[in-house]
Amino acid sequence: MKHCYAVALAAALAASCALLSGCSQTGDPVDFNAGAKSDGAGRVKPVDSDTLMPTGPKSDFRVTRTLDDGTHIARATLKGPKSGVTGSVWVWAPKEYQDPKYAKSGFPVLIALPGGLGSPKEAGGVTNYWVGGDIKLQENLTQWRAEGKSLPFIVVMPMLNPDTQYHDGSDIPGQQKMGTWLTEDVVDLAKANFRTFKSRDGWAFMGSSSGGFAGLKSVLKYPEKFKAAIASGPDIVPDSPLWAGHQAEKDANNPEKLARRLLQKGGPDVYLAFQAGSRESASVTASIEKFRRTYGKGPIHTSMQLIQGGRHNAWDYQKGMAAGSIKFISDQLKAPVASGG
Repeated sequence: MKHCYAVALAAALAASCALLSGCSQTGDPVDFNAGAKSDGAGRVKPVDSDTLMPTGPKSDFRVTRTLDDGTHIARATLKGPKSGVTGSVWVWAPKEYQDPKYAKSGFPVLIALPGGLGSPKEAGGVTNYWVGGDIKLQENLTQWRAEGKSLPFIVVMPMLNPDTQYHDGSDIPGQQKMGTWLTEDVVDLAKANFRTFKSRDGWAFMGSSSGGFAGLKSVLKYPEKFKAAIASGPDIVPDSPLWAGHQAEKDANNPEKLARRLLQKGGPDVYLAFQAGSRESASVTASIEKFRRTYGKGPIHTSMQLIQGGRHNAWDYQKGMAAGSIKFISDQLKAPVASGG
């Protein structure tokens, strides 16, 4: 079930998107690697064997919003070489990323997925609402970092759907390959432009509603690549009408079946932080709790934040993240490693 709240949220964010252009630097190019060389004689030696220096080529990121601390959210157009999908990807790096003591270290990556369509066809053109100046995800992550709750994540915010239909973050036969886009092309973009980690200890998803489903499914399908997810008010099973006539492929993207397979294999361990608002439909919480009872054992570690008074929206879900979900996944992921110079 795709939630109607996303339509109202998109409409509200359409007006607030003026905040994205509220600084003189809007449209300027930005090099998130702070000029560090990644090839040739000037190649920087990583602080440890898990750090991956930017592989290139550098994307043409342009500033869309600047935070009060001077950090930037920027957008690039990605033409996915593996999926064939073309769409927007926004990125943000925390203040720590520019700190010289971390110049040789990778940083953990949080891929943030919106609810609703998350498409350029969304009403008001709101492709990924986590970039917005009213939701303030990046400001909140900065605060949670200061409070010791969160790692200093690089946040990657891609398009979720290319059109006006839900693709369930999957490669549905006959459709654009949105699963490959999210789990390969978007990941490769981050690796090309940022200092990241080679291991899955540096990779996680966060999403709400349909984005929560896509992140949950991606971690369960590719636990060798991704270690954790925050899934807020998610669908638990795929339900796009585009799956019609493709039951086998649909099953291969069903979190319940993927969880069953992971239990049978015995690992690797994954960490799933579920969230729901107390004022959401009871079916949302019921489906999460059923999943946790059935599959939350062995290598599948789960938590649940029931947000008192919370509704099915990004603002309330961040209350749950502050209350415990961001720490739940941060505790399982790798922090940047300081070096002497």
